[in-house]
Amino acid sequence: MDSEANLDYEVIVVGAGVAGIYQIKRLIDMGIRAVVLEADPDLGGTWYNNRYPGARFDSESYTYGYSFSREVLDEWHWKEMFSGQPENLKYLNFVAEKFDLREHMQFDCRVQSAVFDENNELWNVKVSDGRELSCRIVIFALGLLSQPTMPRVDGVEDFKGRAWHTYNWPHEDVDLTDQRVGIIGTGATAIQVIGEIADKVGELTVFQRRPNWVAPLNNSEISEDQMEEIRARYDEIFETCARTPGGFEHEPDRRGFYEVSEAEKYELWDRLYDEPGFSIWLRNFREIFTDEQANAELSEYIAQRIRGRVKDPAVAEKLIPKDHGFGVQRVPMETGYLEAYNRDNVHLVDISETPLERITEKGIRTTEAEFEFDIIVYATGFDAITGSFDHIDIQGRDGLTLREKWFDNPTTFLGMMVSGFPNLLMPSGPQSGSASTNYPRGIENGVNWCSDLLEYMWARDLQYVEATAEAETRWTDHVIKMYSVMLMRKAQSWFTGYNSNVDGHEAGKIRYMVYNGGTPKYVATINDVATKGYEGIRFAAESKRLGNVTAVG
Repeated sequence: MDSEANLDYEVIVVGAGVAGIYQIKRLIDMGIRAVVLEADPDLGGTWYNNRYPGARFDSESYTYGYSFSREVLDEWHWKEMFSGQPENLKYLNFVAEKFDLREHMQFDCRVQSAVFDENNELWNVKVSDGRELSCRIVIFALGLLSQPTMPRVDGVEDFKGRAWHTYNWPHEDVDLTDQRVGIIGTGATAIQVIGEIADKVGELTVFQRRPNWVAPLNNSEISEDQMEEIRARYDEIFETCARTPGGFEHEPDRRGFYEVSEAEKYELWDRLYDEPGFSIWLRNFREIFTDEQANAELSEYIAQRIRGRVKDPAVAEKLIPKDHGFGVQRVPMETGYLEAYNRDNVHLVDISETPLERITEKGIRTTEAEFEFDIIVYATGFDAITGSFDHIDIQGRDGLTLREKWFDNPTTFLGMMVSGFPNLLMPSGPQSGSASTNYPRGIENGVNWCSDLLEYMWARDLQYVEATAEAETRWTDHVIKMYSVMLMRKAQSWFTGYNSNVDGHEAGKIRYMVYNGGTPKYVATINDVATKGYEGIRFAAESKRLGNVTAVG
């Protein structure tokens, strides 16, 4: 199917994480000359890098794995309801080896730039090893949370002890015994780390700027008999995931919030709080996402549960968010996190009251005191969703960079294409159906749609595909409108593009990063586009000769 003999590849996939692994599988099955370029020394993406203590799924393991292969489903045994990082990486390697995908992957190959050559209708991809590769199609399978950010504080290089961002946690074992550990941040990652290491360190000091709502993960092991039962109902499991808004097994309670008595609400909430995973968030009433009063009632219930688990009332209050309600952003799941603050060796420092001044040779100095540490852990988040794109020099037509186009707000068509960037696809790009759902479920939808689009092109000897500006505007306007009905718009989170450690991502400035319409609506929309001959997309055999351009939509 190679249209040009001198192309290095017909398709280059950037990233060998969950999305890149499945994308190369689809391309190889189609007989396409393709390669995956991965910046890390091996495959796995998120699950290769994030080796911090407590790193694990917040999706039920059996809903996170790929659904495309019955063989994989029959052979793989998930050990825990919410699997940990080592097992998750083992799983991805199992899939890659089963389908001989490694031979189509190149590691330690960081893509530095991808520039569209308008004269020759191809992409030139510059790699960190000095090569420049050409391809017709480039597919960015980049992680949504793969560009870590450090805090804006002086002195990071001055510290004489050991220090790292959680994303860069050492791959070798770290002995925390008797160590004085400082951790900056109380987001989802920090919550996992703190719950895991509190009883293993000498002293743990947590520096919190803004608390996050949390709920118990309620993890458990999966026995052989349970795994057999799961295998027997995989079709049912994936059907359920496909019809739920979040792509999980958790279906919302469809009773009206105000039609249910207070006693019934609390009975439901007590039960959901003790169930595994996102039950308390996603099996709840739909109004908690859109109605201020309903959300406030649930938030007060969760606050009371926090007060019941943290012994010191003053500490409990500091752990309860006051600037947003429960569930208006993705809820961090925890194991022993709240109880960690009941330990004598764990201390909470509120840096909204006593801000960080600098990192020193010995530790961390706030406006009130200096703390000495052996280890500092930066759990300070990510330049989410668009960050991994921004760190590659991606140039489309007329030299326009994707970073420039997206600085104020990402604009896409279906979250998978960008006007002005021909022959560029993103199975899990900003505004797609992946970021706000059970990630692999969204990944498979995106990869399948992009792969079907390529098959459509090649069956018609087309070499050029690009979303129209009008289609991009319609989709982005729709994404923005979906935010208007969600309380999410009031939260400072990566769903709204907030990260105080990134230029241009200030509080109060919303960047419309995710699609909030839910999995069924998103899948129906992208399928409708395909059914209508890819309405909103233009194709051509040679687009630079305008007479050959076929505009659809």
